[in-house]
Amino acid sequence: MDPPARSAGTLVPVTGKSGRGERADATRELILVTAERLFAEHGVFAVSNRQVSEAAGQGNNAAVGYHFGTKTDLVRAIVRKHAVPVEQLRLRMVAEAGDSPDVRDWVACLVRPITDHLAELGSPTWYARFAAQVMTDPGLREIVVTDSLDASSLHRIIQGLDECLPDLPAEVRAERGDMARQLMVHMCAERERALALGAATPRSSWHDAGTGLIDATVGLWLAPVTQP
Repeated sequence: MDPPARSAGTLVPVTGKSGRGERADATRELILVTAERLFAEHGVFAVSNRQVSEAAGQGNNAAVGYHFGTKTDLVRAIVRKHAVPVEQLRLRMVAEAGDSPDVRDWVACLVRPITDHLAELGSPTWYARFAAQVMTDPGLREIVVTDSLDASSLHRIIQGLDECLPDLPAEVRAERGDMARQLMVHMCAERERALALGAATPRSSWHDAGTGLIDATVGLWLAPVTQP
């Protein structure tokens, strides 16, 4: 028997994306994961879009360009994929910090969301090594820094640090900001690399690694300044 005809005013329930849309989303995610791994292991400019497409099992070697555009667009998409959960963790910690006068609380707001996110990703992970690779390239680094500074939580963290740090000369403050960023990026990458190789790590968990990073970064910010 044929199904009854729908009247002109009958509402058809929406069940979500079409099969084609779901397949496109799955392909995009596969390309993102594959690119993140290859970039982490070999470097961003050592890997072509064609190699990413092939490693992701795409018959069309132009799949990366079709779904993302340029390599820079692909890098930005990977960064933004991770930025969302990291920002959620930061916003929660910033709310808990309130108006804290303690440098450690604001440093924790920078470090803990990254290490907690890496822990939540399970094993293996590639994001810390990917971030380290990206930060060594001047053009891509600018993209990451600019995108990061758009996060509302970072503005509050920077303000919180400024309010409770000692009166450092401007050049020392800028220098230590760079030191803190390098410490966080590359220590996370080193731990991730060791875990991928099955090597021993100084700390037994990402949480403990975060604690060590916070300790070191607080010490960096509060270290005495030698006058010339």
